[in-house]
Amino acid sequence: MPDPTPPTALDLPQVEPLPERTQAYFDLCAQKLGLVPNVLRAYAFDIAKLDAFSAIYNDLMLGPSGLSKLEREMIAVVVSAVNRCFYCLVAHGQAVRALSGLPELGEHLVMNWRTAELSPRERAMLGFAERLTEAPSRIGEEDRQRLRDAGFTDRDIWDIAAVAAFFNMTNRVASATGMRPNPEYHGMNR
Repeated sequence: MPDPTPPTALDLPQVEPLPERTQAYFDLCAQKLGLVPNVLRAYAFDIAKLDAFSAIYNDLMLGPSGLSKLEREMIAVVVSAVNRCFYCLVAHGQAVRALSGLPELGEHLVMNWRTAELSPRERAMLGFAERLTEAPSRIGEEDRQRLRDAGFTDRDIWDIAAVAAFFNMTNRVASATGMRPNPEYHGMNR
């Protein structure tokens, strides 16, 4: 049964019935995650927009990369903390808890990533993501070189930048639309 609570503060009802492939995707999410993320439900008012969002998300967060899935989720949380995006902090904080097995890591990243026990590689990555979020015009070769010195390849730097940029966009959409995180996220992996 679909969740009757609207995923955003906007009156944009989900396409009914969902196209077969979209319904199959939602069913897969429910099976694997135990829920259909509200971000997907929010985009389901326009299947072309949902497909575009899902394609870039899946490529950046699940596709081949020199960055681990955990590292990509860590970037999502740090960017979302700078932007104070409630939806993404809740959803991706839960992903950090799940992938790391460390509930406290998700909390550190949400509140102040500098207080977390992190490797030099992770510190360099998160510092870059934060700087790109706060002052993109100030990114220079010295910032990229710090990442190289921490062991990242130029392809990895591209991926760090792409993930950070994507979450800057999604944070703004989530905040502008009053997107609500699924309540289940709050208690998961604690």
